[in-house]
Amino acid sequence: MEEMKVNVIGAGLAGCECAYILAQNGIKVRLYEMKPQYKSEVHKNDNFAELVCSNSLKSEVLTNACGLLKKEMEALGSLFIKCAYKSKIPAGQALAVDREKFSEYMTQEVKNHPNIEIVYEKVEDIQKIDGIVVVATGPLTDQVLLENLQKIVGTHQLYFYDAAAPIVDADTIDKEIAFVKDRYGENNVGDYLNLPMTKEEYERFYQALIQAEEAPRHEFDKVVLFEGCMPIEYMAKRGEKTLLFGPLKPVGLDKPNGEKNYAVVQLRAENEEKTMYNLVGFQTSLKFGEQARVFRLIPGLENAEFVRYGVMHKNSFINAGNLLDENFCMRDFQNIYFAGQISGVEGYVESAASGLMVAYSILAKKQGKKITFPDTTVLGSLAKYISTPNKNFQPMNANFGILKPLDKKIKDKKEKYQTLANISLQSLNLWKEEVLKKSI
Repeated sequence: MEEMKVNVIGAGLAGCECAYILAQNGIKVRLYEMKPQYKSEVHKNDNFAELVCSNSLKSEVLTNACGLLKKEMEALGSLFIKCAYKSKIPAGQALAVDREKFSEYMTQEVKNHPNIEIVYEKVEDIQKIDGIVVVATGPLTDQVLLENLQKIVGTHQLYFYDAAAPIVDADTIDKEIAFVKDRYGENNVGDYLNLPMTKEEYERFYQALIQAEEAPRHEFDKVVLFEGCMPIEYMAKRGEKTLLFGPLKPVGLDKPNGEKNYAVVQLRAENEEKTMYNLVGFQTSLKFGEQARVFRLIPGLENAEFVRYGVMHKNSFINAGNLLDENFCMRDFQNIYFAGQISGVEGYVESAASGLMVAYSILAKKQGKKITFPDTTVLGSLAKYISTPNKNFQPMNANFGILKPLDKKIKDKKEKYQTLANISLQSLNLWKEEVLKKSI
């Protein structure tokens, strides 16, 4: 059998994780990295896997979805997790690292691996590379490469900024207040949940919104605000009634009893199971804590748990649901994989996790097989999310809302999350023994 050729483009978190897992399993990998000759706006040093914005890798506890994801990755031999614990610094229940040491450890492990060849070169066209190609170039992918990727994925399938609204856990929405209805549609029929507001409730929300604090921005992010969707707080500052003619327009959304509303916030189901809902038109650049404080002033969201906060920043990513399968492989080009934030996952841990999944998928392909990560795990749920067509696709981080729902309702949140975590780890161990080992 001809030796498999695997080329990984980008030595960030996803690229390093992917290359390392492949190399550990006997695959020769060519890892392309444009540093130190070229750097994006955020890169500061010459090491691989640079953490550019924060040193926090989120919670370690299993009742937190990112904590569970890290435990799943550890069970599958993750280099990312190994180096994170090696460079860990005190941070309570969170896993925080010394950024310099973490990056140094990742770089050493990858550079010193006998099965990994490092090529210091900026790749501009992946179609000129033979063999399997893993695109792991991150949210600030080089412009020339992006232009060539458009020829492969399609002009309308590649995005250059992330203007995303918050997503809330469906179980934390007050169903006594929310009613189901499409605009001008029949009562109790439709794809939207609606949260009505009185004049007083709207005015209280409006004042809190225009006074809320924005998140600090990188210099390269500042241009994004007016290129695409307007942040809701910017729209609100145009005038007190502006939102009433925009995302909070009440027209066609009367209450089931026919009563008119002063304002209405619409929530759109984010997945087929309707375990998550998106706040329609609420793309925002507010600090995460401010989003929670202000948006919980909306009737029905007083106890909302945010699966994902709204963001507005420069971010290159593909419309993965239309392009990739559950192995992060292009449906129309079986030699091309995407990993990291360009694939539609969001966050440090999630990016590394996607690289890990791509590596195991390639190892299975070498044996003529295809694997599917269990949908009871965070790994499998992320893979399912990014590969499911969604006309409103936006990048996703680890959260319990994307996991396969439990057969029974558990009201206590901590008990529910612990149950999901137990099922996840049990199913992953079983899958590892019965599927993965036989596939690679």
